[in-house]
Amino acid sequence: MLILRGSENSSCPPNVVSSTSSKGPDLKNAKEEDIKKAIENKDFLLAVSITQKYLENTNNIPLNIAVTGGSGVGKSTFVNAFRGIYDTDERAAPIGEVETTMTPEAYPHPTYPNVTLWDLPGIGTTKFPADQYMKHVEFEKFDFFILVSADRFSENDAKLAKEIKKMGKKLFLVRSKIDHSLSNVQRRQQTEYDEEKTLQEIRKYCIRELEGQGVASPQVFLVSCKDLHLYEFPALQETMERELPSHKRGVLILALPNICKSTINKKKEVFRSQIWHYAFLSATAAAVPIPGISFMIDVSILVKVLQGYLFGFGLDKMSLEKCSSATNTPLDELRAMLNCNCSGKVVTKEFVILMLKSASVALIGLAAEEGSRWIPFIGIPIAAALSFTTIYTFLRHNLNELSVDAENIVTKALAGHALAFSNLRNNERFN
Repeated sequence: MLILRGSENSSCPPNVVSSTSSKGPDLKNAKEEDIKKAIENKDFLLAVSITQKYLENTNNIPLNIAVTGGSGVGKSTFVNAFRGIYDTDERAAPIGEVETTMTPEAYPHPTYPNVTLWDLPGIGTTKFPADQYMKHVEFEKFDFFILVSADRFSENDAKLAKEIKKMGKKLFLVRSKIDHSLSNVQRRQQTEYDEEKTLQEIRKYCIRELEGQGVASPQVFLVSCKDLHLYEFPALQETMERELPSHKRGVLILALPNICKSTINKKKEVFRSQIWHYAFLSATAAAVPIPGISFMIDVSILVKVLQGYLFGFGLDKMSLEKCSSATNTPLDELRAMLNCNCSGKVVTKEFVILMLKSASVALIGLAAEEGSRWIPFIGIPIAAALSFTTIYTFLRHNLNELSVDAENIVTKALAGHALAFSNLRNNERFN
């Protein structure tokens, strides 16, 4: 499986300061209007706290994904692959040929814990008949369902699909283990084997079976959990993004495994859309009339945001080590492909200060901001503007460099995987 992620860290915004005000808006439900009101009242420390909470709320929107299907169809393997971890990982959903999931099991995303994949019990078993299944798994809490089948969609699959649609939930149908099916067909057909034709036949068969059992307009995605970048997992990604409400779309994108350049670019856009929020937090902090606090807050912001970029792009140390092992590429060779100063590094406050020193423009901007705060009447607006511009420019520059590094790593991983896949298919052909 192509996996470029391996972090347990969250990319949530930093806990920078706590409000000292005994009154004010409910920080658990912070809104932009509350931020504006605090600024108008010149309570800048409260404005910082509200802005921070607003960012936390935005970046911790819950997303609950249900993965269901018959016994032994690969639900747990799909859950693990989606989260970018191996079946042998201690955080992995347990796998087996018989039903190993007897109650709904929650598996939080290793980097974004607000995203949870639920491995649901197999339908149609003695303990979980289809007509009681939806009530048993508490279907209301899920944002959408992924129904997995490894061969044919059964009568119980069709009943469940109809029930999910009846209740107004989004449903995505996945035909898993497609790599096994193609290998079997190739061994039988030898020189007459046509992969694209075989894929079309499998898809048509699945659709025909579902329609024959009353499922209207089924859309089936052919997926290999070992090779997510192949076949139709990318199309499944795009469909899920399109079907989700706009406020949850970015949450899903950041949680997706880094299997192609398209995913990297989408994550970059999500990260880019958040930069102005952090720059605004910095600008608000710049108005706090306490010497040194603005710089301290700026460094804390940069540490947390850069950490989020590394883990989201799979450029943290652990992910690079996994990529090195998976592609049989020396770690030093992968590091030589990286251009951003923080790629593959442990980002600390000390490291960020060194980055700021090397980026002289950014350091000058922060120094000017600190000094301009004390200019009568116009000092605070100037400091806020300088702080906003400095943080915005610094983050955007590093985001651009990190996205290029991530694309380079994905390209390398795909090349190594393609070679291994080709060798495997050739061996199967002649054995």
